[in-house]
Amino acid sequence: MNYELYMGEALAEAKTAISRGERPHAAVAVMDEAMVARGHERVAETNDPTAHAVIQALREAARRLGTARLQNVTIFATVEPCSMCVGAMLSSDVEALVYAAPDRREGAAGGAVQLADHAGLDRRLKVVSGIRRDEAEELLEAMLAR
Repeated sequence: MNYELYMGEALAEAKTAISRGERPHAAVAVMDEAMVARGHERVAETNDPTAHAVIQALREAARRLGTARLQNVTIFATVEPCSMCVGAMLSSDVEALVYAAPDRREGAAGGAVQLADHAGLDRRLKVVSGIRRDEAEELLEAMLAR
């Protein structure tokens, strides 16, 4: 799987989020080398605290694929997902998570806590981190500079 390519799609989606006044958090869902969904944070736009990028991408992937079981899906996220988002990926049987920038304050794939590969849970996510990290961190810094 071309991690650089799909993370590029997530980074482009993050720029859309910034243009709409949101944090540069974005995600794309990929299955069998095809992008099946994309999403960016919409918390401010919708006044919905659950409208995170990963949740948006999972909802769209489930709708497009016609199933809530996303066993062969990989999520590409610009920022390490929070516990809600990692929980949703585990609950929907997502196979893997690829993220760019770690989140040491809220990340749940090893940044702040480890839910993605927790021994006490029935499910686990394969995790790859650091793909195009510099670009993701530049977007985060640019947002903070505003």
